[in-house]
Amino acid sequence: MEADDLQSRDRYLIKSLLHASQLLSTFHSTGEALSLREVTVRSGLPKTMVFRLLYTLERCGMVEKIGENLYRSCLRPLKRTKYRLGYASQGTDYEFSKEVSASITEAAASEGIELISVDNHYSAKTALRNADLLVREKVDLAIEFQTDEQVAAIVASKFRNAHIPLVAIDIPHPGATFYGANNYEAGLLAGRYMGRWAKEHWGGEVEEIVLLELIRAGSLPRMRLTGMLVGLNLVLPKAKSSRVTYLDGDGTLGPSFEVVRRHLRSCPARRTLVGAINDPSALGALRAFDEAGRKEYCAVMGQNASPEGRSELRNVGSRFIGSVAYFPERYGHDVVRISLDLLNQRQVPPAVFVEHKLVTRETVDHYYPNDGLTMPAGAGASFRPSSRR
Repeated sequence: MEADDLQSRDRYLIKSLLHASQLLSTFHSTGEALSLREVTVRSGLPKTMVFRLLYTLERCGMVEKIGENLYRSCLRPLKRTKYRLGYASQGTDYEFSKEVSASITEAAASEGIELISVDNHYSAKTALRNADLLVREKVDLAIEFQTDEQVAAIVASKFRNAHIPLVAIDIPHPGATFYGANNYEAGLLAGRYMGRWAKEHWGGEVEEIVLLELIRAGSLPRMRLTGMLVGLNLVLPKAKSSRVTYLDGDGTLGPSFEVVRRHLRSCPARRTLVGAINDPSALGALRAFDEAGRKEYCAVMGQNASPEGRSELRNVGSRFIGSVAYFPERYGHDVVRISLDLLNQRQVPPAVFVEHKLVTRETVDHYYPNDGLTMPAGAGASFRPSSRR
């Protein structure tokens, strides 16, 4: 409950102390350092008030200022209510989803949260059954990661009717707080780089643009492809006259390979830029061009910078030219923080977006320097089904 609400009900309460308590509760663990902006967002207090409170608490020895704009509480965090969160994973057999799940599990454990996990198995029916299960478990909040836009409203209504707050990962659910990709911006990053690559390697001559969709995920993920096309045209205006072909690869390697292989059988060899909804779909397209003997006629851009994609980027001579990073290993920290803020009635924006980065052969080791320690040799090079996203 906010300090103003408490004081309006109890005239003996001192508002300034309540505000100070509200601010100190934003520090979730011993040693956690927060910026002024982060304290303001977590506490829901006005920025000017937060600054004055931090200044006063620092003078009292309750808060320590670190550097120019970081603060750390000198007090042991108060024991918080132990929450039970429900987490419905997209699927645990695929790399991107596995990394998201692992990060959520780790973040929940570090906060002392009981996490009840279920697996949606990329199935709409399973997602509906799992929503019913989490409602029966009476979780305090649900985290939903499922791919099918068609059942999103039904899933959301189950939690809403049970008065359970919902955080939706990557696919919007009505009434839920959204966390995930800024799809259009991620697409722009990819499209601009595709245009620069085509200028450098093909003199700007592009005869076809193939965009690999994941239709059942709905319109929001498709904004990645829209952003790709816009970004490409901004850098390479002559690409507006190129043929544009949309193919549904269902976000997986196998179906993407098949649909691109069929397409190549019906058209002549020509310089083709391929933009895919995710890395597995991009790698499927790459395999199809390779099988058709047209490897030198393609340049393929992915999304996610998943382990398979990063491995392919390191292959000398590969026509997989880049991917946009979503950093699934960071999802857990952000999603659990948002969940705690919601449960503690702090202000949370309706949508929280990932900060994306372009990953190429030149930058992959900068963003993922430890891949060699965790990724088996040749990962991503074999033909196997992979992550839908």
